[in-house]
Amino acid sequence: MDFYVEQAVLDAGVKIIFATVCGLDNHGEDPEWAAYREKRLAELSEEYSELDVHTDPILEGFNLLHDKTGVKRRKNIPASENLIKLLKKNHGMFYINQAVDIYNLISLESKLALGAHNIDQVEGDVTLRFTDGSERFVPIGQTEPVPVAPHEYSYCDDANEVLCRLEIRQVEKTKVDESAQNIFYIVQGNEATPYELLYETAYKIIDMTTKYCGGVGSVITPTLRA
Repeated sequence: MDFYVEQAVLDAGVKIIFATVCGLDNHGEDPEWAAYREKRLAELSEEYSELDVHTDPILEGFNLLHDKTGVKRRKNIPASENLIKLLKKNHGMFYINQAVDIYNLISLESKLALGAHNIDQVEGDVTLRFTDGSERFVPIGQTEPVPVAPHEYSYCDDANEVLCRLEIRQVEKTKVDESAQNIFYIVQGNEATPYELLYETAYKIIDMTTKYCGGVGSVITPTLRA
């Protein structure tokens, strides 16, 4: 499986790299991870208690990216902003499974938009591109496809199926559950995020995931789609 990106998406201000971890074991929860998770969530909850997301350059950078590409703000809260709002509201984070929790915690720390997908459910390659409205999109937690708006940057496979809409909504097809053994990660920034932060974050995902779930990881710079 290869990863591609269209120049038009880069020109809009999206910054993107990918990471993979293959051969992991996502069953159960490591006690060391659970203790670390609770400690970091408490620290981040305190750190972000007075945070105004619209004055933070990284978080607001995703909203500006939406403005630039014609995506309405009100119904399209960027993923990392939404995680921080949930953390502030609940003073914690709902447990899903260990691999998902690891990247969600790293998203909270970095403020980047991160996503995880089961490689074994992807058909062909993955391309970050603008939609044309013909794509199939079944959001996570749903069973039937919903319409896809044209001109939204999305991650699609070769079956013309959206795997992640913008940096907001992932899909049922490639959701990461405890059975997932091979995962690819989206590590997305915006004009306010240097690429050094993206690479640092990608390597942290790999280090944390392989420490607690095993497997072998790599960081991938996508190829420009001609």
